[in-house]
Amino acid sequence: MQKLTTKLRDLIRAPEILAMPGIFDGYSARIVEQAGFPAGFISGAGLSEALLGQPDVGLMGLETNVNACRALAACCTIPLLADADTGYGNAVNVYHVVRAFEQAGIAGIMLEDQTWPKRCGHMSGKAVVSAEEMVEKLHAATEARRDPDFIIKSRTDSFATHGIDEVIRRLNLYAEAGAELLFADALLSERDIQTVARSVAKPLCVNMGFGIRSRATTPLISAARLQELGVGAVIYPRLLTACAIQGMKNGLQTLSEQLHTGIVVERPDYAVSFEELNEVVGFTEARNLEQRFVAKGADPTRH
Repeated sequence: MQKLTTKLRDLIRAPEILAMPGIFDGYSARIVEQAGFPAGFISGAGLSEALLGQPDVGLMGLETNVNACRALAACCTIPLLADADTGYGNAVNVYHVVRAFEQAGIAGIMLEDQTWPKRCGHMSGKAVVSAEEMVEKLHAATEARRDPDFIIKSRTDSFATHGIDEVIRRLNLYAEAGAELLFADALLSERDIQTVARSVAKPLCVNMGFGIRSRATTPLISAARLQELGVGAVIYPRLLTACAIQGMKNGLQTLSEQLHTGIVVERPDYAVSFEELNEVVGFTEARNLEQRFVAKGADPTRH
């Protein structure tokens, strides 16, 4: 059986663009796999917001992140790329961060060159460390991995602070230091994306939103068009969190109306059935295991 790390590496190197939806909990991990996507990106913002109810401004620590990622890796069979923020410290910290995520069953991690505490890539007020400091973090990351196929994705947030020439310079330094996948966050146009993609030595990844684009962020571009621009991978980190929030708001609005009017309204378009929910989380598999391993003559009501 092919290792998940090797599978992810092959997907990144393939001529077709790799699309990875953002995963943030067990539901999203299983749904992404069941929808046929070959890999998923564990959104650091999604974890912080869903687990802590806090924004993506560096409040989630390494232990919380790794424990959540371990659970997600255990409930699906596709390779997952995790968000390790800035590596939680210096190059020595990064060394141990790589070991922790690798042992958790993750196929690769993203490291960024922001200062700590970091900010979500499309927030204002970002700052970056020197390129030289980030290079040493990447040296530590590549040396730490026990599996040479474990993916190191390197992100720069220098577009907002230094401009596109510095983005290209940094990403090529990061590629030379061992990063297999490069990410320039918050580029502002197709032209920017194409310029970076054609100027860097390793596959470029970009970040796409979903729905209405906010001002001063990357425009919404189809995966097919991104491939034409030279992009190797695209992540959708806020797609499922945004859809989930809207779905919960819709459900609560319907419940509030029912409480005020006393009229029960069925909205099957707002919610999956109990049976479908059970199927998403693997209930059939659990029942099959019960039937295989429950001792003969055991009380069936206990299982």
